[in-house]
Amino acid sequence: MNEVLAGLSVVSTICAIVFGYVAFARNGKKDVADEAKSDATVLTEIGYIKANTDEIKAEQKEQRKTNVEVVTRLTAVERPRNRRTSDLTRSRAGSGANTKSKKGGAA
Repeated sequence: MNEVLAGLSVVSTICAIVFGYVAFARNGKKDVADEAKSDATVLTEIGYIKANTDEIKAEQKEQRKTNVEVVTRLTAVERPRNRRTSDLTRSRAGSGANTKSKKGGAA
């Protein structure tokens, strides 16, 4: 009877070791799978961010071109206006001097 109990103890010890190792190996594989899934999620999100960044850069480039066109057109419109304003200022300054001398002479 003692021999059977000793044999049963050895067998149960070996089974405990085997089951413990199997559980450890299974958890190790699960950890690797979870880590791979997490890495894939991060890489997917990084790809999404990169795609959006590229899209924003393209929009900025297009907006920059539009701004350059607007500034060019505005400059072309203001250039003749500035010439007229400076001509008008000069003519007023010239007529203002004449008006002052006329007023000053009459008084």
